[in-house]
Amino acid sequence: MFHRNTPPVGPLAVTFVSLTLAAYFVFSAIQGDYGVLRRAEYQAESNALRRNLEQLQISIALQENKTLRLSDHYLDLDLLDQQARDILGFIRPDEIVIQ
Repeated sequence: MFHRNTPPVGPLAVTFVSLTLAAYFVFSAIQGDYGVLRRAEYQAESNALRRNLEQLQISIALQENKTLRLSDHYLDLDLLDQQARDILGFIRPDEIVIQ
């Protein structure tokens, strides 16, 4: 009887497949659709959208205030006085600048 000196293919194949699968899962965990880098992108986009929402809410509040001041149920005497003076060309006595 005589023995052949062949390398064991089975354990090498299992090791190669295991390493390949491990590399795939590590790559997917970092750069995949649900990976760490994608999460950072979503976080940055979420922060930008929240800042945009805050700016829009401030803008809406200002527009609602101006709309309220123009309504028939609300009379802003300071605004009325300022517009009347602008239209009629008058100025307040405290606005006179002596040169």
